[in-house]
Amino acid sequence: MKTIIEPFRIKSVEMLRMTTRDEREKLIREAYYNLFYLHSDDVLIDLLTDSGTTAMSNRQWAGIMLGDESYAGSPSYFRFKEAVRNLMPFKHIIPTHQGRAAEKILFSILGGKDVIVPNNTHFDTTRANVEATGARALDLITAAGLDPASTDPFKGNIDLEALKDCLEKDGDKVPLVMITITNNSGSGQPVSMANIRAAAKLCKAHGTPLFLDACRFAENAWFIKKKEEGYQNKSILEIVREIFSYADGMTMSAKKDGLVNMGGWLALNDEAWAMEARNLLILTEGFPTYGGLAGRDLEAIAIGLEEVVNEDYLEYRITSTSYLGKSLTKMGVPIVQPPGGHAIYVDARAMLPHIPPLEYPGQALAVELYKMGGIRACEIGTVMFGRQTDGSEKPAAQDLVRLAIPRRVYTQSHIDYVIECFKEVYTGREKLKGFRIIYEPPMLRHFTAKFTLL
Repeated sequence: MKTIIEPFRIKSVEMLRMTTRDEREKLIREAYYNLFYLHSDDVLIDLLTDSGTTAMSNRQWAGIMLGDESYAGSPSYFRFKEAVRNLMPFKHIIPTHQGRAAEKILFSILGGKDVIVPNNTHFDTTRANVEATGARALDLITAAGLDPASTDPFKGNIDLEALKDCLEKDGDKVPLVMITITNNSGSGQPVSMANIRAAAKLCKAHGTPLFLDACRFAENAWFIKKKEEGYQNKSILEIVREIFSYADGMTMSAKKDGLVNMGGWLALNDEAWAMEARNLLILTEGFPTYGGLAGRDLEAIAIGLEEVVNEDYLEYRITSTSYLGKSLTKMGVPIVQPPGGHAIYVDARAMLPHIPPLEYPGQALAVELYKMGGIRACEIGTVMFGRQTDGSEKPAAQDLVRLAIPRRVYTQSHIDYVIECFKEVYTGREKLKGFRIIYEPPMLRHFTAKFTLL
């Protein structure tokens, strides 16, 4: 059947507050044109992020009641650890309150001046945690990944030749290589099994560990099953296990493919690194068997990891995202092709060519979407990545607007509403104006920057 249906029934609802265009124009002006400052009650369709915005299942809510809040040795921790190891067989599994905490611990151990950390594309918090130590975050995305129009099925791949060159020239400065699956800042594009396998082989030849930023591992596995030769008859579980068999460690935000609202972990095989990580965990997060999480959070993650590899769920998830992407493409809206797993990335620079990159066309489009229909999206472009470590600013490689779809939250009619709003914005796109930043923090400026309309 062509009709997309949600593979679940709705047992509880949350009412939305409807606002007028005049109200929204006032609200976004008072928020200094930064959508992060908006109260969520003033947002109708919230596509700012898919992180922590999941609707949990009845099984997860029931599991929360089983959460044991013992300070040390909680049975909830052991259920969590068993669920992780069922998919990702690492020796040491260290819970954290979310993914960026795992990154902070990892790079506090392995970062530092003169260190280089290669990645297909660093996510914003990963980059910040690398650079906060004085290390260099090096993006090695393939050429196809920088071409919004390319329909290469695995545009998230790391550039193997560039990685080889980096390891040969600067291998003594590289404590680990990372691959982000799916490649979030690379437009949510998947990474192929062949690419992961080849990167692992390169790393092993140079004695360098390979880590995965695995926030959307299940969605990545689905693309491998559907698009990579030799995997059509394999189960998602088999594909996931093979992915992690090539890695020496991982960071994870369970707020994505853990299907929960809070949580994460660091997993690795190296005994010495694990000891250092647990010592830092105790200082910053909590005891190693809870790591900044309540027992009920650990229970919810354990169940979420069972549910996320369900193929009916993944088909609904990827098909729903594709539905939005195909509808926008048909309208003429330029998006990064092909549609990714968790989000659609609109090419704001192509849609608004009259707004220069240093006047932030992505921010202009995101603000107008909110004014038009109460839709909150996220700029992924020069606002997020334009500020350089030396304080200068230059255009990012792309100016995109991410429409990140929360898991199991919105129905098809909500997405149809987004499409309708886009039609209005697209029709009047030539009237949009750019912005100037009037305040910014030294790092991760997109979260708290303030803008004025030009």
